[in-house]
Amino acid sequence: MTTNKELCVNKRNKLLSKEELEGMSKEELIDKVIQLQAHNLQLKNIIQKRDPDGKISEESPSKKKRKFDFSKAYKRHILLKFLYLGWDYQGYASQEDSVSTIEYHLFRALEKTCLIEKRENANYHRCGRTDKGVSAFSQTISIDVRSKFPPEDQMLPESLENELNYCVMLNQSLPDDIRCISWHPLEDDTFSARFNCQERSYRYFFPRGKLSIPAMREGCVHLQGSHDFRNLCKMDVANGVVSFTRTIESAVIKEIAQDGSDDPHSMMFLEIKSNAFLWHQIRCIMSVLLLIGLEKEKPEVILELLNVQKNPRKPQYSLASDVPLNLYETSFEDKDSWVLNQQTLERVIRDLETQWMFSSIKTTMMLEMAKDLKRMLLEKFPEASEVGCSGEELIQGAKMKNYKRLMERSKGESLEDRIEHYVKKRRLNVNQQCSYWTTVSSTTNLS
Repeated sequence: MTTNKELCVNKRNKLLSKEELEGMSKEELIDKVIQLQAHNLQLKNIIQKRDPDGKISEESPSKKKRKFDFSKAYKRHILLKFLYLGWDYQGYASQEDSVSTIEYHLFRALEKTCLIEKRENANYHRCGRTDKGVSAFSQTISIDVRSKFPPEDQMLPESLENELNYCVMLNQSLPDDIRCISWHPLEDDTFSARFNCQERSYRYFFPRGKLSIPAMREGCVHLQGSHDFRNLCKMDVANGVVSFTRTIESAVIKEIAQDGSDDPHSMMFLEIKSNAFLWHQIRCIMSVLLLIGLEKEKPEVILELLNVQKNPRKPQYSLASDVPLNLYETSFEDKDSWVLNQQTLERVIRDLETQWMFSSIKTTMMLEMAKDLKRMLLEKFPEASEVGCSGEELIQGAKMKNYKRLMERSKGESLEDRIEHYVKKRRLNVNQQCSYWTTVSSTTNLS
């Protein structure tokens, strides 16, 4: 008989290995299964009972709408482009224990408007998977949705003009900070937003502060081209990612106002373009660029980090904040066939401008208060040094009292060590391991 104490110990084990499970008695396994079933039921009840605002749903079974008969409906394959402000969400991808994801709200709206029956048979692919706090102006998905027209007529101009207004329908069911912009008809139902995307562009917004923008721009030059970015990303070996070579088409820092102002409060952004990115790659890159801008590192440190033969292990450093990052553009082969609606665009612009207005009022209020406090400080204490944002605040984690150069810091595990670790845990198979060594032999000349 398993005691309560033993059950508590088992609860703390998040993952049990095959060997540990084989060593458990029949009674222990039964208790473990019962415990997991109860936990899963609890999570399902939490998700089902709560709406997006976290309130208990009061809809009674008698008020349920009559089920839509999808067997009598036509379908078409489309690209759907939408934007979202991701600051208050737990990321793009659905999570079992949270309704605070972009994907949850998107599929909730798709099902509520009867554009799809369920996700599993919707032929769905997403272009990018943004992390917690990250926003998007041009997130794109490919999906099968309900259509007014049979397949043979769907590409006719009059069908495109009179098709269901997908953006209006979805925007009526989506939160204010998620908005559909346009859709694109597709003839090939195997077309994938993920695999057929030709280029992805991200922007990372930041204030000029006390940063040396010329030094940061010099660092950006070293990023361009094909490199092994294992020291400028989070290595996702556990999920089978063993190749970290990516090609950066461009990396530039631009001013928003473009008036040549040196005002520390003027806004800038890093624009970086590639066909594909690695996990946390841009936030790692931006963290190092901020250190360069603060003149704590030389621009050449980028070259050191990209030289994985000389530096096979990543030095320990913190990520840049997630809030300023935005998946800004996703490019596909046919750029001119997006279906746009004037009323939809006008409404989305009004929604964004309204949110901007209130956010701008808040930031202006805070800035004026800070300026007046600075005047008070200097009037009372003339010897006081200038206080304000330097840009370092965007780097997460505790700040070092005595700064240590990146290449002098302690290092993490090498990629080879991680691969060996997960092979031993049977999380990687022989084919993935072979894939790594094939990649190594074909990229030994990359800087």
